[in-house]
Amino acid sequence: MEIYDSDMLYNDLAHFKYIESVTLEIIGETVLKKPIYSVTVGEGPFLVHWNAGFHGNEWITSKVIVDILGEMVEALEEERELEGFELRTIFDQITLQVVPMVNMDGVDLAIHGLEKAGGYTDLVLNCNQINKTFTSWKANIRGVDLNKQFPAGWEVEKERKPAQPSFRDFPGYAPLTEPEAKAMADLLKNNDIERVLGFHSQGEVIYYGYQNKQPMNSQRVVEDFQRASGYEPICTVDSHAGMKDWFIDNYRKEGYTIEVGKGINPLPLSQYTSILNKVRPIVLLSLLPS
Repeated sequence: MEIYDSDMLYNDLAHFKYIESVTLEIIGETVLKKPIYSVTVGEGPFLVHWNAGFHGNEWITSKVIVDILGEMVEALEEERELEGFELRTIFDQITLQVVPMVNMDGVDLAIHGLEKAGGYTDLVLNCNQINKTFTSWKANIRGVDLNKQFPAGWEVEKERKPAQPSFRDFPGYAPLTEPEAKAMADLLKNNDIERVLGFHSQGEVIYYGYQNKQPMNSQRVVEDFQRASGYEPICTVDSHAGMKDWFIDNYRKEGYTIEVGKGINPLPLSQYTSILNKVRPIVLLSLLPS
């Protein structure tokens, strides 16, 4: 098993192009003009959204989500169950939308270093502070933390996070300045999504509330996730401006941030199988309409 960069993602997505039940769409592009893909499966009215790879050094989330998506599509095409879930019946009721890697520029920089900085070499060197490698890099290539870019308490994060571009935590000079964050916000605005799952690392917890604005059924759903995975539900923490926060705040619908694995990012690939086996039941349960 290898580290998972944007080239590997594009290679995996290429296999989906020839599968009738799957639709690929470019929803935007990164600062360095890499296309951001959405993968859609199903034709039902209940729309579920997954995303991963928001942070550069959390690329293992993209690998896990793409591999599970591949398992699901294969089972769907072969008209068989996956882990006891009858996918053909489920996908008649729901539509699944997946953005498997939001921050490709950050992922490639975290993995490969300066050779992937494009025209931003001086900026990323300045942002990286005392770090000798880019393995701690979370931001996009302009030093903006994409999951602190959304207009839900953004001003709170602005006051207490770095005031200039950094390898992590800088929320930008205003909400939705970065093309990756704007592409995700537009995707949610333009689709009647009922449930959002965002995959990050690490901690083995699931955040499911924001300012007590989450719908009542979020509690039941997250308890199902807990029973299946062992991940601990946490309703709210003192954090703002994430995509999940904005989705709950803006739409009063279900939003979940799932923190996979434990340790220091990037998580070692030795955890991959364990993470996969804990995330798989969460995502399968997420396909069941409320």
